[in-house]
Amino acid sequence: QVQLVESGGGLVQAGGSLRLSCAVSRGLFIRDSMEWYRQAPGKQRDMVATRTMLGSTNYADSVKGRFTISRDTAKNTVYLQMNSLKPEDTAVYYCRISGPGYTYWGQGTQVTVSS
Repeated sequence: QVQLVESGGGLVQAGGSLRLSCAVSRGLFIRDSMEWYRQAPGKQRDMVATRTMLGSTNYADSVKGRFTISRDTAKNTVYLQMNSLKPEDTAVYYCRISGPGYTYWGQGTQVTVSS
């Protein structure tokens, strides 16, 4: 069973930065899509950022220019650098790895941005 463990969440003031990490229990495969989602209280879980192993990225409009997804294959880790944070970024952030016939989720990490 593949495990994803997120870390790096916490409380930060508006305008601040956080870097989330997602440690994957196996190597990152060429067919993997690495993804971050978030879910605010009472809302659906929405895509924040995705990245293919070949480097193609996609971001939600609300985070473009502020968030960056990256990966370190040597550490089997996916990152989400979050800058210029806003109170509306407050949510539980989830890491996901998906590919042909598989999808794995992490347990989530809370990010709270105070105004």
